[in-house]
Amino acid sequence: MFMCSKLTHLKFWTPVVLRSTVLGSTLFGSAFVGSVLLGTFAPPAIASVPHTPTIDLLELRQDGEGLLRQAVQLVQFDEYDEALRRAELATELVPDQYEAWGLVADLYIRTDRPQAAIGALEKAQKIAPDEPAILAAFGTVYFREKNYLKSAQYQEAYIALKPDVPEAFFDLGNAYYMLKRYPDAINTYQKAVSLKENFWEAINNIGLVQYEQGNSDAALESWTSAVSINNTVAEPQLAIAVVNYQKGNRPLAIEQAEAAMRIDGRYGNLEFLADQLWGERILKDAAPLLAQPRVQIAAQRALEALQNEQLR
Repeated sequence: MFMCSKLTHLKFWTPVVLRSTVLGSTLFGSAFVGSVLLGTFAPPAIASVPHTPTIDLLELRQDGEGLLRQAVQLVQFDEYDEALRRAELATELVPDQYEAWGLVADLYIRTDRPQAAIGALEKAQKIAPDEPAILAAFGTVYFREKNYLKSAQYQEAYIALKPDVPEAFFDLGNAYYMLKRYPDAINTYQKAVSLKENFWEAINNIGLVQYEQGNSDAALESWTSAVSINNTVAEPQLAIAVVNYQKGNRPLAIEQAEAAMRIDGRYGNLEFLADQLWGERILKDAAPLLAQPRVQIAAQRALEALQNEQLR
């Protein structure tokens, strides 16, 4: 299971925006700011006396914060490109606020531009070198870049400052897992669960590590525990089906895999499973199960239903 880190959630980047109880000025809220952003500002001439425009810094700041608020609202509707456009403009108006750069970095991550995200985070860090959320965001973007060692280092630095955030331990566990530091990964996931009892994603990933270690019985226990917490998700149910298939209980395994596909047909795709951090051993063992016609049909139907729902 790989989920977008909650440590780079918008709540870390918008305190300055949320301080306001009303929406700031709109995208081109003042004539001056609008014309500057459009690159069309031309001060009117007054006789032959040169005109010097008065820049209202407070108004500029309010416009920047208004842009940030709009960007946050657009993100909530998955309008990432429009949100990014506003957030980038906001950094021109409030370049001294790390939250603005952090929001831009978050949107770069969401739109798969990791190098641009790193650049934005570096600017945020210059403004707020001791801000923990920036460390966490670096950890996330380096994980997506598959630089797992650097990701782990940033997550460790974050946890040193914020030792009570379960998602931080989850992210660090993922980095250890990808570095094949399996005992460290399990211990770190367990710390996440100790902070958040119902953290089924961490329990699920403990199972993934255990399976890669060759301990399918322990993995089965972990996945059964994850399902007992949340029986509406496909991943641990499919993992249980893989174990049963390998143990020779194939009719039950196919039935379980079909049920998992009905929940989320994407799990019928090995590439998707790899993106969810399924390791080499379990991917190899899952392949013959996913090739079963009944499982493929269930996955295809679920994907078609999802597509039809999205078109409505």
